[in-house]
Amino acid sequence: MKNTMKLEILAQSVNESFARSTVAAFALPLNPSLSALSDIKTAVSEGVTNAIVHAYRDETDEDKKKIFLEAEIFDEKGRKGIHIVITDHGKGIEDVPQAISPFYTTLDGEERSGMGFTVMQTFMTDMQVESEPGKGTRVTLTKILDEDER
Repeated sequence: MKNTMKLEILAQSVNESFARSTVAAFALPLNPSLSALSDIKTAVSEGVTNAIVHAYRDETDEDKKKIFLEAEIFDEKGRKGIHIVITDHGKGIEDVPQAISPFYTTLDGEERSGMGFTVMQTFMTDMQVESEPGKGTRVTLTKILDEDER
């Protein structure tokens, strides 16, 4: 079984729950456990929130603030799961290794813990971050659902 989806949303906090729920609903044919479904929802939530909070921080044109989500259900060599890609065309990240380290945040003094990437890494099987300053960021998340997670 292979299936794909694409979603484009404005980078507004009201759309975070929509993105999370949409990807979770898309994953349902995998018959994930409630725990695995919660992991997927949490990781998507963190990825979208990161884009909303950081990518377009200085952008004033609301129509340019977009987040793109793609998801693919896969069944490869008996392993089932989902690949999720969250992309923005915002500020980008200058130092990805630093940005994904726990507690790192560029928003000192605000109510941000710097744990977004750490949460995504914890709840997903794999996470890759590609970014270029001034061009944007692409976060690829993979969740493999073994028998005990379905």
